[in-house]
Amino acid sequence: MIVRRGRGPVRGEVGQAPAPSVSSVPRAVPELRPARAHEAEPTLRVGVSSCLLGAQVRFDGGHKHDRFLTELLGRYVEWVPVCPELEVGMGVPREAVRLVGTPEAPRMVGARTGSDHTDAMRRFAAARVRTLAALDLSGFVFKKDSPSCGMERVRVYKARGMPSRRGRGLFAAAFMEAFPLIPVEEEGRLNDPVLRENFIERVFCYRRWRSLLAAGPTRGSLVAFHTAHKLVLLAHSPRHYTSLGRLVGGRADGRAAALACRYGRLFMDALAVPATVKKHVNVLQHVAGFCREHLGAGERGELAGVIEDYRQGLVPLIVPITLLRHHVTRHAIAYVQGQIYLSPHPKELMLRNHV
Repeated sequence: MIVRRGRGPVRGEVGQAPAPSVSSVPRAVPELRPARAHEAEPTLRVGVSSCLLGAQVRFDGGHKHDRFLTELLGRYVEWVPVCPELEVGMGVPREAVRLVGTPEAPRMVGARTGSDHTDAMRRFAAARVRTLAALDLSGFVFKKDSPSCGMERVRVYKARGMPSRRGRGLFAAAFMEAFPLIPVEEEGRLNDPVLRENFIERVFCYRRWRSLLAAGPTRGSLVAFHTAHKLVLLAHSPRHYTSLGRLVGGRADGRAAALACRYGRLFMDALAVPATVKKHVNVLQHVAGFCREHLGAGERGELAGVIEDYRQGLVPLIVPITLLRHHVTRHAIAYVQGQIYLSPHPKELMLRNHV
């Protein structure tokens, strides 16, 4: 499988089932741009269902090329493509498969012949998950509705009656069980601007937390990490923000690495809570409070008006963020300048232009 830079779908060789290793997964771009200009980010490696990159690996020899993934997000990540049905040896073209039985213990069978692929797929999924562990992924984008890759609401057929929509693809289930903290999403849900922004933000936050662990965390580096993410946490879950503050501010018992692992689990739980307009307004007003003493009456009124316009849905989030970032930079407000909230991901992704 080839991951190319630039426009157009990826052409996969049909009939073969390679399992990409670290060396065989090419970079989507030669160099990763940082989420923040002053911050050097390591490579973001993200798993993806191969058909979403344009590889012709579906049962009918087609693909489900997603241009947001290849043409925009692909500038910042290194894709690790996976097609469970091809890689397990089912070939292209192939008989379509579906899940049957119960959502708790589904079987994967051929839609026409009833051939059972369950055991082979479960063995493959377990082995593939082990190879992916070595790649230190920061996220995964699954193909929706797929009996192998569907993240949720996959049809599970019964002997009679309507199929249930409570299933999960066999490979996706194995991946999510093995890596419960890694952000995952389906390409269909990424059409929702709020879900898209939340997923990409979690991917970049997860990568920063993994980099903290890789560097050998100290008590001080964990406190610095928490301080930089305070406003991000407030926008998602004030309850988690309080709990995480207590965790890093408590007695220094035990090793810093163990504390950082505990922190990471709670941190990712917090980011999974959706940010809302109300919580964003609270954070925006909090940042405006740091700027107030530096601004004249007219500037304070303008800032309050822009935040109110966002609250009423008249402008997207990027408008008050841009104005606040201008004032923070102009007056060198150090505490706010260090907040990830103002630039959680590359501005070129334009995620906050639609939120």
